[in-house]
Amino acid sequence: MQSYGLSDPGRVRKNNEDYFLIDVQKNLYLVADGMGGAQAGETASRLAAETVVESMTKRENPNLRDLEEALIEANERVKRAAAADFNLEGMGTTLVGVLEDGNELHVASVGDSRVYRFEEGRLESLLEDQTWVNEVGRRLGIDEDTLKRHPMRHVLTMAIGVGSPLRLNSCSIPRSPGIQILMCSDGLHGVVGAEKISQVLGNEKQNLEAKAKALIEAAKDAGGPDNITVLILQG
Repeated sequence: MQSYGLSDPGRVRKNNEDYFLIDVQKNLYLVADGMGGAQAGETASRLAAETVVESMTKRENPNLRDLEEALIEANERVKRAAAADFNLEGMGTTLVGVLEDGNELHVASVGDSRVYRFEEGRLESLLEDQTWVNEVGRRLGIDEDTLKRHPMRHVLTMAIGVGSPLRLNSCSIPRSPGIQILMCSDGLHGVVGAEKISQVLGNEKQNLEAKAKALIEAAKDAGGPDNITVLILQG
């Protein structure tokens, strides 16, 4: 698959705790959004992504289960690193991975970084966010306008490095001709609506690099309150 990734600190934050990784040889794509004081967020996101790559390197003909187990390994490694250094205490990260496996795409996620499928003009989020808003607020029947302003709106219910046992979401989808996959942190999907995202991905005159830059700019135009990472696949 063709791929292009881009990350930007946004307009408010000085540092960038997001991290993305493209490993063409392993057909593996990762996006992570770190959290923690000082440099802990950057450490968590990078360490988690690199651990997944190392884990997948050891596996022959990796599949969805292998990807899930790699995220579990990343969780344990981030937890050990935080326990060994008080400066990293409490660090964690979201993590979402896509593995190309022949005519299938395997997806696994922890937290609220997202994977979208864009096909025939339709944008679909493939997995549910592990957030208070999604897992608690909506089930309580709180309306969407209230949830957008709710003090718990940024709270994750699960993350790499803080969850034990780890809960993750996963699925497999067919890799059809012309499909686009958008992986992103909440610096994009939290501030840019689905209509705008669809408009950018549906622009047939732009290549993946131009689309990634357009999505980053859209998030910054909307205030850029958080780090913004996008990774687009097309196959």
